[in-house]
Amino acid sequence: MEFQEFNLHPIIAASIKEAGYVTPTPIQQQAIPTVMQGRDVMGLAQTGTGKTAAFALPVLNRLMEGPRGRVRALVVAPTRELAEQIHESFVTLGKQTKLKSVTVYGGVNVNPQIQALRNGVEIVVACPGRLLDHIGQGTIDLSGLEVLVLDEADQMFDMGFLPDIRRILGHIPAKRQTLLFSATMPPSINKLAHDILSNPVTVQVGNTAPPVTVSHALYPVEQHLKTALLMELLKHTDTDSVLIFTRTKHRAKRLGEQLEKAGYKAASLQGNLSQNRRQAALDGFRDGTYQILVATDIAARGIDVSQISHVVNYDIPDTPEAYVHRIGRTGRAAKSGDAFTMVCSDDTVMVRTIEKKLGAPLERRMVEGFDYTVPAPKKDAEFARPPREPRPTRKPAQGQAKKSSVGSINPFKSDHPGNKPAGRPQQPRPGAAGGAPKPVFNSSRRGK
Repeated sequence: MEFQEFNLHPIIAASIKEAGYVTPTPIQQQAIPTVMQGRDVMGLAQTGTGKTAAFALPVLNRLMEGPRGRVRALVVAPTRELAEQIHESFVTLGKQTKLKSVTVYGGVNVNPQIQALRNGVEIVVACPGRLLDHIGQGTIDLSGLEVLVLDEADQMFDMGFLPDIRRILGHIPAKRQTLLFSATMPPSINKLAHDILSNPVTVQVGNTAPPVTVSHALYPVEQHLKTALLMELLKHTDTDSVLIFTRTKHRAKRLGEQLEKAGYKAASLQGNLSQNRRQAALDGFRDGTYQILVATDIAARGIDVSQISHVVNYDIPDTPEAYVHRIGRTGRAAKSGDAFTMVCSDDTVMVRTIEKKLGAPLERRMVEGFDYTVPAPKKDAEFARPPREPRPTRKPAQGQAKKSSVGSINPFKSDHPGNKPAGRPQQPRPGAAGGAPKPVFNSSRRGK
């Protein structure tokens, strides 16, 4: 089957040909005709299966007819990177259509977004938070919306966006076409689909299994030796483009710095970066400026780099679904890829869970010549956060007693400033005759 069989608008067909697309992927074969019929769709597909074009092409085809200059299609995505990726697909596939698309997300100046919306656009690709800001400020008009796309719905739920999604639904027309795409179908997403989709057609590819072109391997190692083992793996592995996953933002940053010091062209992608720096890291990874990108799960969502040769799980993911998401970024487009996962003794349960999902045991590997017997340092010096500088203490003014917080000094001790000076009878202890003394409270903290 080829794209010309979809009978898309000639202008869109020309853009597809110019972009070099010839044969549609399975998700595109199933979804495009159904979306073109105006049906609601529940799409189950992994990252890298071509699902963006599966909804972008029929949406562009629909918008060729009808009014221009108002928002007619809205795509909601969980991260800025994914929003930009979807926007770029609309721009590429709709190159000759004169349809306008804009991205709407936080972390950047809102004024260019407002100006673009005022100038008139047909397609908005948005993250939930900034979209709600525009709705609240009245800077976006969704009254003419015809198509709503929720992409990576399971990830939006994981990031706590489900309440925002339901708020957004209250501001768009009830009569619309809705497309919901998700890699997994937890109960929360199943309920959302039931609530917002009308007589949907379910399109499923991959059965949430990793690509068959990916080779898996586990590398058992103690936590303190992970970085050393990673350096050894990189030294002896023929890698083109490596995506490394860590559990925390801090670890992603530190590991990226260590790789850079070791001479690798490396960058990190994590939530503390400004949007410009995040985009620079992504662009550099795509064009080969960076050979290695270290990222957290959330930061890496939406990365679509077809030439990734290796995915390395520096930290094992928290769920088998997350494992499938991660390794799905290699072995794309019938190319082979490798997925390496470093595992500690604490990861045994998760390893078994992942193997159960995959339906097969994962190969355990050892690196020849690597010293696995190096003892752990007494203190974690590799990823320990730098100590905070102590806050300067304010000296009390002359003649003013130093204030105390509740519990900072025991008010029942004889040297407590609220007790009577030495030489006078002390107040009775709790339970003794005469009752318990009244604790001394800092009056300046009352009522706060």
